[in-house]
Amino acid sequence: MTQQLNTQIFAYAKQLSDNAFKAHALTIKGLEQVAELQLAALEKQAQVTADFIAQAAEVRDIDALRGLWEKGTSVSREQAENAVAVTKEVVAVAQKTAESLNALLQEQQKAANEAVAAPVAAIKKAAAAAAK
Repeated sequence: MTQQLNTQIFAYAKQLSDNAFKAHALTIKGLEQVAELQLAALEKQAQVTADFIAQAAEVRDIDALRGLWEKGTSVSREQAENAVAVTKEVVAVAQKTAESLNALLQEQQKAANEAVAAPVAAIKKAAAAAAK
C-alpha cells in the first residue's frame, strides 16, 4: 500500500515539475517575443530620431525650418502610431501566452483528476468484488 502511494506521489510530482517546466518555457518564449518587438521599435525610433536631428542640424533658413517643423509633426505621428501597433502586438503575445498557460493548467487538472479517480474506482471495484 505504501509503495503504491509513493509511486502515485512521485508520478504526480514528476508531472507537476514537467508542467512547471513547460509553463516556464512558455513564459520565457512570450517574454522573448515582447523584448524583440520592443527592441525593433526602439531601433526604428532611434533611426528616425537620428535622421531628424541630422536634418535639424542642416537648417539654414526659415523655409527649411518650416519643412523641419512639418517633418517633426509627421515623425511624432508615425512614432505614436508605431507605439500603438507595437502595444497591440505585445498584448496579442501576452494573450497567446496566457491561453497556452491556461491550456497547460487545464491539462494538469484533468490528469490530476484522472489520477485520483483511478485508485478510487479500483477500491470501489475491489470492495464490490469482496462483498459478493
